[in-house]
Amino acid sequence: MKHNIKVIAILMLMFIITQLIGIYVVNFYMYDSYKIPYGFDNRDFDTSQGVQFSLLQSIVVSFIIAIVLVFVLMRIKSVWFMRGWFFVVIALALGITINIATAKIGLIYPSLFALVLGIFLAYLKVFRKNILVHNTTELLIYPGIAAIFVAMLNIWTTIILLIIISVYDIWAVWHSGVMQKMAKFQINSLGIFSGFFIPYASRKTKEKIRLLKLKYKSHKIPDKVLKKSKIKIALAILGGGDVIFPIISAGVVLKAFGNVYSALCVPLFASIALLYLFVFAEKKKFYPAMPYLTAGILLGMLAGWLIYVY
Repeated sequence: MKHNIKVIAILMLMFIITQLIGIYVVNFYMYDSYKIPYGFDNRDFDTSQGVQFSLLQSIVVSFIIAIVLVFVLMRIKSVWFMRGWFFVVIALALGITINIATAKIGLIYPSLFALVLGIFLAYLKVFRKNILVHNTTELLIYPGIAAIFVAMLNIWTTIILLIIISVYDIWAVWHSGVMQKMAKFQINSLGIFSGFFIPYASRKTKEKIRLLKLKYKSHKIPDKVLKKSKIKIALAILGGGDVIFPIISAGVVLKAFGNVYSALCVPLFASIALLYLFVFAEKKKFYPAMPYLTAGILLGMLAGWLIYVY
């Protein structure tokens, strides 16, 4: 088992909640009269097969450029630029999701109010580094981003994209170690991680920490003492890509079949696939989650199609 039962339960709960919020957000912008704010509305895209595949190519090329850019920035250790990049993306994504609430309660300028709140939360997340704020905002970030991409894809282009991302994930985790390097840089240098992030400790480690706190009471425990004590904090992480692609896939199913129950099949099977990975994965080993999630998503799409047909 990759982590203890409590940690796995928390990760699974956050994953499922984000999926449900994501479907709601996509459904809201797809069928209600409200447009995605800040110039991201794209419901008027040409849905012909040729245009869809051109958009897929653009998404893949953009993804490659983004990965290369991240590595260049990591190489030159441009911490502040990357924090600024994270800050802008997070603020806009939060604004898109929060805009639903501000619009529903009838504010005069809902998107502006949502953006101000998104900027405030992004500031707390990027520059104040609070674990509760981090994970709470993650629940709202990916639904906002997913709403933008759903209009660009159909069932077939989504399947192709999932396969491409899964192959990349296998290469990045098992062959090149790229994913581990990116995660370590985000956590250690930026103090930010794009995904769910839960630090936890064993009973033995907790007891060490408790004794040190008693010894130093209200004073801060010196770094030298912490190093000598060999206190190790385990990290349970779930990458942002592993969260957002099931939402995008569910949104595409919702758009194709117009059936919420069909769309819900995607996160259902994706959750089963993720739980399988957590339960059967070994400790201290890295696994690419996307191949497992893609298998679950494809089964969910099939189940959604069967519900739509029958």
